[in-house]
Amino acid sequence: MPGSLDPLDVGVQIPYHFRCPISLELMRDPVTVCTGQTYDRQSIESWVATGNTTCPVTRLPLSDFTLIPNHTLRRLIQEWCVANRAFGVERIPTPKQPADPSLVRSLLNQAGAQSNHLNSRLSALRRLRALARDSDKNRSVISANNAREILLSIVFSRMDSDSTELNHESLAILSMFPLSESECVLIASDPDRVSYLVSLLFHPSIDVRVNSAALIEIVVAGMRSPELRAQISNADDVFEGVVGILNYPLAYPRALKVGIKALFALCLVKQHRQRAVNAGAVEALIDRLQDFEKCDAERALATIELLSRIPSGCGALASHALTVPLLVKIILKISERATEYAAGALLSLCSASEQAQKEAVAAGVLTQLLLLVQSDCTERAKRKAQMLLKQLRDCWPQDSIGNSDDFVCSDVVPF
Repeated sequence: MPGSLDPLDVGVQIPYHFRCPISLELMRDPVTVCTGQTYDRQSIESWVATGNTTCPVTRLPLSDFTLIPNHTLRRLIQEWCVANRAFGVERIPTPKQPADPSLVRSLLNQAGAQSNHLNSRLSALRRLRALARDSDKNRSVISANNAREILLSIVFSRMDSDSTELNHESLAILSMFPLSESECVLIASDPDRVSYLVSLLFHPSIDVRVNSAALIEIVVAGMRSPELRAQISNADDVFEGVVGILNYPLAYPRALKVGIKALFALCLVKQHRQRAVNAGAVEALIDRLQDFEKCDAERALATIELLSRIPSGCGALASHALTVPLLVKIILKISERATEYAAGALLSLCSASEQAQKEAVAAGVLTQLLLLVQSDCTERAKRKAQMLLKQLRDCWPQDSIGNSDDFVCSDVVPF
């Protein structure tokens, strides 16, 4: 039902028993708890997730957290919606039910049993992969049944050139789940496992390559140990493999999304950023910068700023003809974070190169920076903008300063 629908305006009143006792809104997926009360699934799941262990209406303890779909009530609600279409009420679609935990356990046992035939294990993994792709609820059910331990054992069961489709199917499922820190350490502390994942970055199948990059990112981001994170970023060819995924054609957008997450995680290790530059990360980032979605664009710009802080990265960025114009254009266009990262990268470039200063001025950075310091952007972004204005003071055309009302009105402190 549209959230803006007002019963008084449209002349229809929602029946009391169709409303969720928690949200007081029309139920979309009514489920019944062990006390016999019915709630909308999303509302009661949120209630339980916040630590509540009692029924919201009866206040009785929830001895069993099983949610039983109330199909009869859902059909009545759907019929009511259809009967009131003239008042703007939309029919609620039949919700997909979460995977049956017993089915998930059976599939995991089938996949994990080495005595089973290969085809039988593959079939189980493919069904699990389909369930995991289907919804967050399914992934929660799968994760709650010891799936990660079973999948990890299969992924690393054969770490050689003859690794089978069984490994790759398990990898595809495992890359959909967050890992605990101990599980991340289990992978990162074993050089053979790290080398195996890196080797898969060059597999003929782009799916295998992307899934391997996804798991590498999960492992690096899931550990607090700087030594183990550095060990992965120092693995032979890891940056080349990730950059290769970034350069994959746009027909496979997941490659961009996973590639930039992995590259950013690896570049957080300062001592190995040089390896990223050597692998062509700068060229890949600038060439694909306009293809990223918002969140991924922020990661790309954060990575660019990280690489701009080392001499080789700064030089590679400065030598790319599109770097400065793109960074200037991005200011105030994508998000506050993107603006901050773009300003930081420009500050590094202009501090190291007079040519970059001239390119920035020619690209219109003066107007962008003056708008930035007067905007509601972050204080760090404003500070970077002020530092950049000071850095560029000798490059401004005289009339752009002396006759600029914008400059006079800005809150930039005198240099």
